[in-house]
Amino acid sequence: MSPTLMEISSLLVACVPLPREALPAPTTAFKVSKASLAEFSALNGQSVSYAVLQFPAGTTNPSHTHPRSAELSFLVQGTLQVGFVDTTNKLFTQTLQEGDIFVFPKGLVHFQYNANTQLPALAISAFGSANAGTVSIPNAVFTTGIDDNVLAKSFKTNVSTIPVS
Repeated sequence: MSPTLMEISSLLVACVPLPREALPAPTTAFKVSKASLAEFSALNGQSVSYAVLQFPAGTTNPSHTHPRSAELSFLVQGTLQVGFVDTTNKLFTQTLQEGDIFVFPKGLVHFQYNANTQLPALAISAFGSANAGTVSIPNAVFTTGIDDNVLAKSFKTNVSTIPVS
């Protein structure tokens, strides 16, 4: 094989269409499928990645940040409540309909929530980095071993209200 063909082939991940009956059953929990540098080495140096976000009825993508990229989200199916908190702690929210596009600024805490209890939602998100990174706020706060007393004081509550990890 010529070097040119080898280089081009490394840029392609072939997807074979599957018959509908071969597809997995819809998930019951939020699911994200990424195409980032970790999954697709051809993205090295390309400053681009994307994710497919599946929201079964009533599910959420918990509050999180992307430290190395903004997120441009396109709603393919359903409705989503989305929001982000700016650097002055102001909350911006919007309910997206099919075909809407929303931008989550780089590094800001944001979320997506399918409030519909009957129908799923599907979104595709693009990132301006091959490695946007994701910092889950609940995981970072409640599963990293931060002392419960510190958390209770930080959230102005008592230790008994801090979730057990």
